[in-house]
Amino acid sequence: MVSYQDIAQAHKRISSGILRSSCLMSNTLSKMTGADVYVKYENMQFTASFKERGALNKLLCLRSGTIAKGVVTASAGNHAKALAYHANRLSIPAQVVMPHSTPNIKVEDTQRYGASVILEGENYDEASVFAHNLAKRENQHYVHAFDDEDIIAGQGSIAIEMLEQIPDLDYLVVQIGGGGMIAGMSVAAKHLKPTIKIVGVQSRTFPAMYQSLHNQKIVCEEGTVAEGIAVKQPGDLTLPIIKQHVDEILLVREHSIEKAVSLFVNIEKTVSEGAGAVGLAALLEHREQFAGKKVGIVLSGGNIDAKILAYILLRDLAQQGRIVRIRILGIDKPGILSEIAALIGDLAGNIIDVEHERIFSKVRVKSITLTVTVEVRNSEHTGKIQKALLNAGYSADLI
Repeated sequence: MVSYQDIAQAHKRISSGILRSSCLMSNTLSKMTGADVYVKYENMQFTASFKERGALNKLLCLRSGTIAKGVVTASAGNHAKALAYHANRLSIPAQVVMPHSTPNIKVEDTQRYGASVILEGENYDEASVFAHNLAKRENQHYVHAFDDEDIIAGQGSIAIEMLEQIPDLDYLVVQIGGGGMIAGMSVAAKHLKPTIKIVGVQSRTFPAMYQSLHNQKIVCEEGTVAEGIAVKQPGDLTLPIIKQHVDEILLVREHSIEKAVSLFVNIEKTVSEGAGAVGLAALLEHREQFAGKKVGIVLSGGNIDAKILAYILLRDLAQQGRIVRIRILGIDKPGILSEIAALIGDLAGNIIDVEHERIFSKVRVKSITLTVTVEVRNSEHTGKIQKALLNAGYSADLI
């Protein structure tokens, strides 16, 4: 078991190579959730995630003979980047096995930091099996992404800093993949402040740790936006630590994670990947549990594919009713497109896209169906646009 002394030593060992990230209260998120929310901005590390802490600690603990042969690891992205970056700094050869589903930005960054990247497997677990076999074949040291005492100790340094920065926290709400971060943080936090509550969070699509603790069969789905914590098998080291020190694990919906990513961008003006926003998702979805409490969450990483981030932000606008799609039925005549555009434009609606359907439409030959995507202020604004279209003789239905 990892001790507080192990974590304190790791914290001291890595201090010169790791950013002591800010832990700041968010007034707006606090109002939204009913709790006093403090965010630890681990996305500000050089490789944009907390994984640097464990990776650097592990590399600094290796013996010289192991360093010369090099290291192998498997990772969905952030651990890969962290290990590649610090291995390169320390002149240690590194090979990284990443699942095919890893966002392009994480693959490219890992290569840029000097590691040899191999894409193998559809998820972390499959990549890990390949990496283990690779390490054996090439006589290199395998560095586990989370199930390693030195990794766990390095990640635990987050809790030391948070409780130095905000000593009176009531809760630490921490995302769980394989459990390395919450295992280390829970050991450190419970030592420093035994009354603090440690709450883990997982996506409902990947609840492996939750299911293991509740003696349930592990059943995971595919396609989570929080791919950084999409781990199907909890660690042998992390599971007993979590059993001992973590008070509860909550599950959150994918929609809540997407909403949290959008809030970080729009409110805190900072980028979070899906896994990095899971703690905030828990506060949004389980408001009553944290109401009136001082809660620390970790924005654990900001490595999100630009396309996925764009989708999330646009989907959130649509869910807020600020982007709408209106299906318009009318008589096909010259100038109809300009007439409809003028009606919408006069009411300050911003047309984003128009689908003009003739061939595959089921309406009469001399009629047309237009699907117009419009940026609006709110539902009242949408209603005014629909009314104007109806008054002009068009059928206008929201899709």
